[in-house]
Amino acid sequence: MNPDPRQAKGERLARQFGWVRRVDETSYKVHSETRDVEYDVFSTESGWSCSCPDFTYRSLKCGHVWAVEISWTLRQEVESGTVIRPVNALACPSCQSVRVVKHGIRHNDYGDIQQYLCECGRTFVVNLGFERMKASPQAITQAMQLYFTGESLRNVQRFLRLQGVNVSHVSILRWIRKYVGLMQTYLDQITPQVSDVWRADELFVKVKGDMKYLFALMDDESRFWIAQQMTDGKFTADVRPLFAEAKRVAGKRPLTLITDGGMHFTKPFKREFYTNTLPRAQHVRDIRFNSPIHNNKMERMNGEVRDREKVTRGLKTVDTPILKGYKLFHNFVRPHEALNGKTPSEACGIKVEGENKWLTLIQNSSLKRPLK
Repeated sequence: MNPDPRQAKGERLARQFGWVRRVDETSYKVHSETRDVEYDVFSTESGWSCSCPDFTYRSLKCGHVWAVEISWTLRQEVESGTVIRPVNALACPSCQSVRVVKHGIRHNDYGDIQQYLCECGRTFVVNLGFERMKASPQAITQAMQLYFTGESLRNVQRFLRLQGVNVSHVSILRWIRKYVGLMQTYLDQITPQVSDVWRADELFVKVKGDMKYLFALMDDESRFWIAQQMTDGKFTADVRPLFAEAKRVAGKRPLTLITDGGMHFTKPFKREFYTNTLPRAQHVRDIRFNSPIHNNKMERMNGEVRDREKVTRGLKTVDTPILKGYKLFHNFVRPHEALNGKTPSEACGIKVEGENKWLTLIQNSSLKRPLK
């Protein structure tokens, strides 16, 4: 049986970078294989429709519709990509063998810790990632979860005291600094499989009482927070480093960038994302709250940051771990209703397993396992 030539055409289009461009949840633009034009493919109650002559005049399932369906299928395959699994605490960190035996007790200022001996000759303890920490891994990860869901440092301190953990709010901040940096170094290995439509916006924040602006880039489809940059001003800000960082993190440039009408986005867009060769990136600036093209998703993320900042009553330093940590929490830990309970990283093909995702990330970061 000969394959459908339109299906074969759709497969070729779907695998060409930038030839299938997602506009929103229900519409795509697909580049013609033979002409320098794009056709609109949009969802209807009866299925996908296309503006090309083949579909319009012959009512046939054209290659452009096939391309959208194949592109969607490829997207689902991406979502089953990298998996970061919980670490077996009794597995040898050197050879991953579980054939271990107890090998005495190590006595130190932080308490007695059971040591284990592996058949490979390596001795180790099971507090991977939490060496020389007075508090348990459960207490530390609970503190991080409470803090990034909105509690203040002192409220987290009070909660831990109820659990029998006596620690100062300063120590909790040190935990956050330490483990946010550790996880960020590990997760920087990731190249999230984001879509071709990105959103950018800014939010004013106070740092030691001074007004600053936090610029951020987010993937439209997965809501993955790609990059961020703090600047002193708004309209005079040079956000080209933000766009360059986003290209590095995502490993590509977007085909559509959605921002407000601020002129400070125009020049960086042309420098970092626009090209003279096809497919060319498009900058959408004519957005309104009630129009089909809006920036409501980005405003929602800004609201999350604003809620977190209100609790701290402003930020203390420009390089605060709060923003870096919340970016990590947003992408890898917090499930989103708009993503049917998934995290943005899951929607981008990076799944963190385990009931305690903080523990999974910290222990994998300590092992420095390569992401596959």
